Amino acid sequence: MLREQWQAAREEARRWEAASEGERRVAARFLVLTERGWRLLVDRRWPGTRAANVDMLLIGPGGVFVIDVKNWRDAPECADGRLSAGGRPRDDEVTKLASVTRTAESTVATLGMTPVAVQPLMVFAGHRVDAGLGRIRLLGEHEAGPALLAEPRRLRPEAVRAIADLLERVFPEYEGSAVAKKPSETSRPGSRVPDPQPEEDGQSEADGLFDVDGLREAALAEAMRAPIEQWMTFLHPDQIALVRRNWAGPARVTGPAGTGKTVVGLHRAAHLAQRTSGRLLYVTFANNLPRVQATFLKTMSPALADRVDFRSLHRWAQDFLHERGIETRLHGDKAETAFSRAWTQVGRDSRLAEIDPTPAYWQEEINHVIKGRGLSSYAEYAVVQRRRRKTALRGEHREAVWSLYEAYEKLRAERGVHDFNDILTLALAEASREGARHPYEAVIVDEVQDLTLVGVRLLHALVGDTPNGLLLIGDGQQAVYPGGFRLTDAGIDIRGDRGQVLRTNYRNSKEILDTALALVADDAFDDIDGSRTSGRRDVDLTYREGHVVRLVKRSVTEHDRELLDALRQLPPTALGDAAVLCPSKRAIGHYQRLLVQAGIPTCLLEHYDGSHVEGVKLGSYRRAKGLEFKQVYLPQHDAALSPETPASDASRERAELARSQLFVAMTRARDVLWLGSVT
Repeated sequence: MLREQWQAAREEARRWEAASEGERRVAARFLVLTERGWRLLVDRRWPGTRAANVDMLLIGPGGVFVIDVKNWRDAPECADGRLSAGGRPRDDEVTKLASVTRTAESTVATLGMTPVAVQPLMVFAGHRVDAGLGRIRLLGEHEAGPALLAEPRRLRPEAVRAIADLLERVFPEYEGSAVAKKPSETSRPGSRVPDPQPEEDGQSEADGLFDVDGLREAALAEAMRAPIEQWMTFLHPDQIALVRRNWAGPARVTGPAGTGKTVVGLHRAAHLAQRTSGRLLYVTFANNLPRVQATFLKTMSPALADRVDFRSLHRWAQDFLHERGIETRLHGDKAETAFSRAWTQVGRDSRLAEIDPTPAYWQEEINHVIKGRGLSSYAEYAVVQRRRRKTALRGEHREAVWSLYEAYEKLRAERGVHDFNDILTLALAEASREGARHPYEAVIVDEVQDLTLVGVRLLHALVGDTPNGLLLIGDGQQAVYPGGFRLTDAGIDIRGDRGQVLRTNYRNSKEILDTALALVADDAFDDIDGSRTSGRRDVDLTYREGHVVRLVKRSVTEHDRELLDALRQLPPTALGDAAVLCPSKRAIGHYQRLLVQAGIPTCLLEHYDGSHVEGVKLGSYRRAKGLEFKQVYLPQHDAALSPETPASDASRERAELARSQLFVAMTRARDVLWLGSVT
């Protein structure tokens, strides 16, 4: 069957008298793909030029390919990012193909398609090649067909049709072409050209098929129906320009929950990987989110997957120090023991107990204010603004904190161990060392509001203020850790359009969002740009189907029985789109046992890597950051909230942080937000 298709395609390709024999052979191989839903446009004019042409445009389930066919006698050679053949440089061919690909990208973007779907391809007639040169893939004529068939499915048939129709208009037939008929009009190789269809109201059938708004709505509807993993990579057409923007220095993307900040960052990583030859770093605070994003990028564009390092900040810093030959001795348990002893020795009976007798608050003060900001002397701590810390400290209290800090550092050093803040401090010193070389052309930081100041300084040091070098993504309202900073503290200057605010919520319905905002309406927050923002922010909503389910029971047993009943009502194929989120490890353990005993499959968020699994996701509010789910179940959601006005500033601070964490969990829900309570 394939041999017959190949022979028929060769016969059709012979009609293209203007093409060389090599180009006809390549075209014949691509024509075979039209049996499988692909469209081929041959010898098209490059818009905006007088005589330049594009050899081929191929559109199919695997995406859009801009193809340059080469009939070189000598085989192509790639070395040090350069292209040559027979000892002669051929970089001008690379520049031309990259330029025409950008034109195709701009065209496809008008339909709301991500630029990742457009790929440049050089095909060499008479040679066997499979190599990469930046974002351009080099293939021999024999390798081209199988390689394209192996591409993951990116476009549905209606999208293939609409994109091909649009490209056919934007890239018209080249005037010098001797093509007898257009392959895009061919139902199969060797078939008769269909008779022209009559026009109605001055519009051809092709015009009727070309419906930009309809295609956008169809793409959105398909993403909504698909597993949640596909939805989490869906880039709204309005965000494409932001993904492709050129920035003269560090930039920031912020916006309320549900506005698509993380998906912008993911597609930005793919966009930069296509246009640079170096490596990129995509970093966040949580350990699980980098695994998820790496899986998403590999699904979107396998050829780019190994160009981007998805890492948690502390894991990356440890590896960075190891590569530089710097010894680290990270040991969380021993560091925790050192702090406990320091608290017993100098903290418990100090003036600090007047404010908060629990050691956790003061451990946070050391981790997020003193070590998190890189303070090295009491003189610095005595005057520092403790951002996002509500409790006022007088001089004697700050002196007591510093004494606790010094005792902790002494005991930690005696045990010969580092804590997580030490790892970042060591990495910052190494990254800032004069003459130090760094492996990344760009760094994208997701959930930046959860990092410490030292962490942000470290990432900034890797790329400095280079154009398109540093992108910070995050929202101060969704901070789930105490302490804070301003970008100016890190020496980062975001100017003009390099600070972008997203204002359209694509995830939550009005009912779900209003429920979440009511929780934090009175909690104004300090953002990292220095602004103070009201807890209730106005956003534009695009989704209206989601709803809230409230359940109140007299006992935990009754409450949990209702939760299990709600999960059992989901179709088996929908379990992977649902999540049960909890405020603590203890609660996670309780509901993990409950679901396992009930025979409901589960997947812990700490093990989730972005691949679709037929099991309910289970994890903490913090680990849910950056993720989305069709159904979110929050058992005993209000148990951790203070029922009355807290008695002290410290307890008020903890209450506000608890509300912020719960707010994050609520806004993960797209279709259903289930809120359970026990009276």
